Formats: sequence, C-alpha cells, structure tokens
Amino acid sequence: MPEGVPLTYRLVAILSRMCGIAGFASLDGTFLAGPVDEILSAMAHSLRPRGPDDLQLANLGQACLSFTRLALVDPEGGRQPFATEDGQVILAANGEIYNHEELRREFGPNASFRSRSDCEVLLHLYLRDGLDFLERVRGMFGIAVIDLRKQRVVLARDRIGLKPLFVYRRDQTLVFASEVKALFEHPMCPRELDWLGALADQGLNAAPMLPIGGPMNWFRGIEQIEPGTIVTYGLRDGSMSQRRYWSMPTPCSPSDAPASYYIDEMRGLLTESTRECLMADVEIGVMLSGGIDSAGVAALSKGTVRHSYTAAMASTVVNEDASYARVTAATLGLTHHEVAFPPDHVPSAAAWRRLLWLMESPLCGPEQYYKSEIYRFARTHRPGLKAMLLGSGADEMAGGYTPLLAGGGDWYDFIANITDMSRRRALAGRHAAMNSWWDGDESPVREDAVLALSLGQPDDVYDEFVAWKVRDWQQYNFWVEDRTASGNAVEARVPYLDHRIVELLARVPREYRRELFWNKNIIRSALGGLLPTEILGRPKLPFYHGEGARHTHRTFAMMLAQDGDALLDEALASPRACQYLNPDVMRTALRPYQDGRSDGRLELLLRLVNLGLLDTFAADPPKHRPSTEPVLMELAAATGDDDAQMKALIGLPEIAEDQVLEFDPGVLLLDSAHGESYLAVDGSLQYVIDQQVDAAWLSLLRSLDGTRDLATAAKQADVDLASLSELITQSVELGLLRVKT
Repeated sequence: MPEGVPLTYRLVAILSRMCGIAGFASLDGTFLAGPVDEILSAMAHSLRPRGPDDLQLANLGQACLSFTRLALVDPEGGRQPFATEDGQVILAANGEIYNHEELRREFGPNASFRSRSDCEVLLHLYLRDGLDFLERVRGMFGIAVIDLRKQRVVLARDRIGLKPLFVYRRDQTLVFASEVKALFEHPMCPRELDWLGALADQGLNAAPMLPIGGPMNWFRGIEQIEPGTIVTYGLRDGSMSQRRYWSMPTPCSPSDAPASYYIDEMRGLLTESTRECLMADVEIGVMLSGGIDSAGVAALSKGTVRHSYTAAMASTVVNEDASYARVTAATLGLTHHEVAFPPDHVPSAAAWRRLLWLMESPLCGPEQYYKSEIYRFARTHRPGLKAMLLGSGADEMAGGYTPLLAGGGDWYDFIANITDMSRRRALAGRHAAMNSWWDGDESPVREDAVLALSLGQPDDVYDEFVAWKVRDWQQYNFWVEDRTASGNAVEARVPYLDHRIVELLARVPREYRRELFWNKNIIRSALGGLLPTEILGRPKLPFYHGEGARHTHRTFAMMLAQDGDALLDEALASPRACQYLNPDVMRTALRPYQDGRSDGRLELLLRLVNLGLLDTFAADPPKHRPSTEPVLMELAAATGDDDAQMKALIGLPEIAEDQVLEFDPGVLLLDSAHGESYLAVDGSLQYVIDQQVDAAWLSLLRSLDGTRDLATAAKQADVDLASLSELITQSVELGLLRVKT
C-alpha cells in the first residue's frame, strides 16, 4: 500500500435481494481510481436476484469487494465479508462449509469467532494456514480474499466447482464476480458474445463426438477460476500463480476388495453427505424428479425435510415422472406439491428474456424454465424455505447414461458407441483426412491408429467419457442448479456431489465398471431397502423427455412464435446475428414444432435464438426487475380423481365418434412380409405392430383415410371402437394421429 494514504474501510448494510461476490483490484501497487464505490455498487446490484438478506461493500483502497447474502446459517450474525480487527484482511465466501463445526474446534475455546456462520472459519483457516487453508474443507464455495498484509488477492473454488467465480483481467486491473453480468458493470470489461466458440461447442451443437478442453464461458475474455484451484494475484507486481489443491483421482489397481465394498461405501457417504446438506437454520425442501436419485435423497432426509416439489405437465405425465414422484412422496410421508404447467401455458417473451439473462448461457432451455418456476412457487408459498435438496450429479460418474448411450444394447454396445464418439472427435480435427479409411463400420486401418490421434488420449475410452461428463457438470448442470435456485433466493444442495463420493466413484477399479456402472447399479444397490422396488428399478429418463417431449417442444415453439415471432425477430436483429444466422431457414424450421412435431432440433433452434438475444444483452446489459408473471398453481391435494387431474395436463381434445382422424404428415404406416407392421415417424421406424396380436388396431389404422369419421372407419374395419379407445387416445397424444379440422 502506498505510504501516506489512509486506509478506507467501509461497510454499508442495506436491504436488497442478492447473494454473491463481486469486486476488482489494482495490481500495480496503486489505489483504485475513478468512481470506485459507484462501480462496485453497480456490480453488486447486477447480482440482485441471488438473495434477499443483506448487502455489504468493502473498499480497501487497492482492492474492493461486495457481498450479497442469502442467509441460511446464523442469519443475524453471519454478515460478510469477514475481516481481521485491523481490516487488513477480508474474506467473502459464497456457499456452505459443511464441516465448519469440526474445523472450529481446532481453534479452541478462546478463538475470536464473532458469529455462528459456517463461512467465518475460512478466515481463521486462511490466517493460520495461508494458501493451504482449503485442504480439509468440505462444502461448495467460491471465495475471494483481499490480503493487504501480504499484498495479494486470493480467489478459490470448491473441488467440484459447484459455486461459480468468473474473472476478467486487463493490464493491471483484475475484475471478479459470481456471475458474468457483474463483470460487465466494470468499464474495462468487454461485452462481447463469442459466436464462433459457441457455435463450435459440442455442448451447444450436440455433435455426436466426445468434446475436448474445458467448459465454454460464452463471452470473450471471460474466464472461470478452475475447480479445486486457488489463484493468487499480486497487488504490487501483478504476478499470478495458480495452485491446484484437488484433482480427480484415477481408478484403483485391482485389489482384494469386492465390488460390494464400493456399494457399502457409497451408501455410507451418501448418508453422511445428505445429513451435512441438511445443515441450516431455515426450512429445506426436496425436488422430486420421479427418478431414483432424488428419491434416494428424499429417503435419507426423512424426518427433517417435510415438503417436496415436482413439475406436473404433459411431458412428465406421459413419461410418468409426475406419478413416480407422487408415489415416492406418499411412501416417505412428505407433503407433496405438484406445480402445474397447464397445456396452454406458454412463457412470455419477457419471462424468457429475464430467465436467459439470469442464466447467461445459450443452453438455457425448458429444464431451466421449469426448475425456476418450481423454485418461485416454493418461495412464494413457503417464504421460510431457502434451500432445496436435489438428486443432481449422480448420473455422470455412476453410469446413469450407459443404457441411453448403448442404444438399446448392453455395456459392450455402450463402450462401442463412446469409442465411435472418440473416433469422430479425432477425425474431425486436423486429421480429418483419415476419414478416407473409414467406410461405415469397417476400415482396413485399425481403430488404434485413429484413437491415437486424440490429444491426451487416456488409458481407456471410459475415462474420456467421464471427462466429458465432468465438463458437462461445469458447463451445464452446475450452471442450471446455481442460477435457477439463486435467482429465486434459494440455495440448491446436491448430496451426490460431495467430493468424497466423486472420489469413490472415480477410484472404482476398471474390472468392476460393468458390474457397478451399468444402469447405475452402484446407486440402485446402495439405496436398496430405502425405496420401493418400482422406484429402485425405474430406468433413467432425462427430465421432461421421452414420448411426451413433443408437448414441451410445442410449448417452446409457441413461445418463439408468439407476438409474430417477436423473440425470433429480436434475436435475428442482434448486433452480429446477420453474420452467423440464416433468418429464412430458422423461420421455416420453427413451424412444424407448433403443430406438435418433436425432435431435438427444436432445442437447437432455441439455442440459436438464445445466442442472438445474449448478443444484444451483452452489448447493453438489462437491469434486473423482479418477475411480474403470475405464480403457477399446484394440483389439488390427492383425491380419488388424481388420474383425471394428470390427464387434464396433457390437454387432449375429446375424441368423439363423429370426428375424423388422420395420420400426422410425418407418419407412415408400413407393412412387412414377416408378420409385422411399422409406424415410421419422419422417416424413422418408431413403433412395431404385430399383425396377428394387434389385428383389430391395424385394421382401424388402415381405415383412417382422412375422410371417414371414427364410427364409419370402425365399421369399415369391422372392429369394436370402444376396445380401441385407449390406443386411439395414446396415438393422438403421441402425435401419430390428429383430429382433422
């Protein structure tokens, strides 16, 4: 610090809706110049959605820091940043330290703790241990330290990277924050979307290949502090050093420990992690998806968590997520809230803009919208609820995607398919000429010759697959959970992502992978006895996907088309959209989805629209305004008419005998000479019909020529219409048939 200049240390507490870190520093030994307090305040206010409880500003001359708080532990005493008595060292932490009581005891009864806050122990650890202060800390956190004694700024993240921390550096100015939008409030930070990087990113374009490199940040010049890393910036000389205090372990060598050892360890660690995630002085709820992961967390938190939440909409009714969540809640004695998304519910353009800027990611889609609305419902109806347990993060390390990527096959098909994805990545780069050796599945050149081209090729392709899913954690999963929750003043807690569980799964010997990771057997076995058999055995199904996904796709197609394609037009009018997007193709692509056509391309189209909107937002960042949208309702408490409530969410038209049904334009009925017929959807064989077992149904389908009403078609086919009513309803719901208007 320059001599003769007084230290200014100012804390201002105001009531606001924030929770996060933002600050900046001068790295050349000088004091910050210009309207420092004004810039810092603007950065803090850009984080306004993150929490309701407190805001603090600290200006230390060479560096400054703001902290906005969602208080879960010691709401009155735990204000941040924490400071030494002389104000020379301050620390702010966004997150939770689960083993803080154990760490506190190390300092003895005479330690000068001023609060019960879990995060205060971090300052004491830092003062005692220096840059080794995180070695034994368990939790999720982003941390900023301004240390005038040692003339440095220290930034750090938890081992897995659950809590975000972004940085921008130019010359001798460092800017850091929990969200990118806060960085944009600093005049030196560029505000430019990385179009080419985004379009080439596998997470956005869903190319069938294993990606390489770290997660995409979407904006030029913006970086993240890496998980498990402490980064130090010198306040005098601008030096930067990085220290990794945790790395993903590698598989163990074959040992005498049986596979059951890992199952037992998984059960014990998950039980302990869930218990630690229940630490709070406020109410905690649980999000039930209908799958085994969230059901397991709910079972382990039984007796503490009393309220559960799920999305009740057409997609989750058809894929049975809503029904399974209801069964789980009833089994565990939870008060269950089914947040209803009626068939005519379409997000407004204003709601989408608000959500997209909250997320700061073109990957914003239906999942983010549904989760955000569930959090908003929970906070509205139970204001004291400030944390939610989730089952997120179990699939990536424990084999949740193995059946999906096996394409209907077994473990060996899964390995073959991810090997093909690895090959595609190798051939897509500078070695693309190797494609000439490949003809379908056959090549005179050995597979090893292609895979050897992959930079940093791991010992086996499964390790590469895990690296891909860990990248997805950083780029998608954690982003979703942090932003949708914090944007509604809720903290998302994820027991499966305790670093001890991650380490256990990473260390499973290779010879046990098929036994433990196929179809997530390690988790199913670990939760045995805690859940009903029907929940334990339910296959993995991504949220809102499955046969009912068409309803969700239609909802978001209608969102893009409302008000004369307003969102689409706004995206196409963004500063650089004309360089990268084709307006005519995008408009044409949107139309079939409004009529109920469904495939993954609708979500790709939505991501391109998001890019255009984010391009505009980056150039002129929107100011936060609380949502004015009506809060959704929940289904009535369980009654004898539960099934009727669920079916009403699908919004199927009443199908009468005098109505005319026809095949959707993308559907064809095809016959084979081997006793089977098929329904092809958009050129792909999707449904098999046995010509003997389902003769009546097949006969009716052949009679639907688009002119006869149902009664006439049934008479022509000589079938009993009443016996086929369920198949008719299902076919309309799936978009195979439609009522001719």
